[in-house]
Amino acid sequence: MNQNQKQQAMLQGYIDSPEKVKALYRRTLWIVVLSQIFGGAGLAAGVTVGALLAQDMLGTDQFAGLPVALFTLGSAAAALIIGRLSQRFSRRTGLASGFLAGGIGAIGVVAAALSDNLILLFASLLIYGAGTATNLQARYAGTDLANVKQRGTAISIALVSTTFGAFAGPNMIGVMGRFAESIGIPALAGPFVLAAAAYILAGFVLQIFLRPDPLLVSKAISEHQQGQAGMKDMETLDAAINKKGIVLGAAVMVLTQLIMFAIMTMTPIHMGHYGHNLGDVGLVISIHIAAMYLPSIVTGILVDKLGRIVMATASGVTFMAAGIVAALAPNDSLFVLIVALALLGLGWNFGLISGTTLIVDSTHPSTRAKTQGMVDVLVALAGATGGGFSGMIMAQTSYAVMSLVGGVLALTLIPVVFWSAKKNV
Repeated sequence: MNQNQKQQAMLQGYIDSPEKVKALYRRTLWIVVLSQIFGGAGLAAGVTVGALLAQDMLGTDQFAGLPVALFTLGSAAAALIIGRLSQRFSRRTGLASGFLAGGIGAIGVVAAALSDNLILLFASLLIYGAGTATNLQARYAGTDLANVKQRGTAISIALVSTTFGAFAGPNMIGVMGRFAESIGIPALAGPFVLAAAAYILAGFVLQIFLRPDPLLVSKAISEHQQGQAGMKDMETLDAAINKKGIVLGAAVMVLTQLIMFAIMTMTPIHMGHYGHNLGDVGLVISIHIAAMYLPSIVTGILVDKLGRIVMATASGVTFMAAGIVAALAPNDSLFVLIVALALLGLGWNFGLISGTTLIVDSTHPSTRAKTQGMVDVLVALAGATGGGFSGMIMAQTSYAVMSLVGGVLALTLIPVVFWSAKKNV
């Protein structure tokens, strides 16, 4: 029996046994959880010290948002590639490749800091963005074998596991900085040493353990059910795809990413202007990232129970509250900044899980990974736009004005969501 015949026999085993599918669903979630713990640690490095490293190397605040824009732009290109690799080959191939590329990019950032080479820094940040894209796309792997009532919860499990690494990462700034200096590397590049190891480990976990591949099993089951129903391929595909649902899911995620990245990117710079040290910055960002991911398990249940529309609306309201609190925060108040950034993370969490679930609901397994990759391109570009322009906006106005504008912009989610509800999305 050749390799292709073995794969067909394996897939047939899952087609014939719903119990095997349930067991594989649970196993897939555990593997995604493990990879996301490492991936979260890799993600946190760029978010926490990327702007500070650029500020140090460029000698100005105005372009401090550039690192976030670059690695987010890199994540846009990577999202498209990962989605296509996943669709053509497997989730395992796409996700493992993305994490390994992110690790290589992190190594490049360290080399750029050592050589004080801005061109290498910018190029490496673009490649590092592949890890960010993969970290987000891994959430889809958990939904491949989930039914409609499990999808929000499956996404939430993937995201909440990111919390462990993402929360630890910023709090290791001091430790990694001292370690980096002890081996002759600039302190601000230290977290990228951690990121390189974390991303590469995440890639190996997926490459070795994500077998059988959940997307391949999902496609095989869908094709079998389609054949059993006696329907033509295109008729089935058209019925399974809800274009309005895809548009709404994309709109929710794009807007939340834009606002979150703009405010988050400039918070460390704002804090530095008013005497807060790296420890304070690490604390604020770590709580922000925890708020982005830790509530996921509850959010996923709410998305499944209350509905996608309700939680997308809650995202807009929470973002508005975050913008107001950040705008009114006294410059020397660490506590109020923590509250603002926690609300910012929570609003992003509501938007990402409700938007992602809408995308999964509205796509068919035969094109799902490709569509998910294309949507994540838009999400990444929104993050790049928010991160890239945030420094310029703050330089021309203030942190308070930028935060308030972000909060007001978030309210546009509400009419969009209600318009879609009237269209029966």
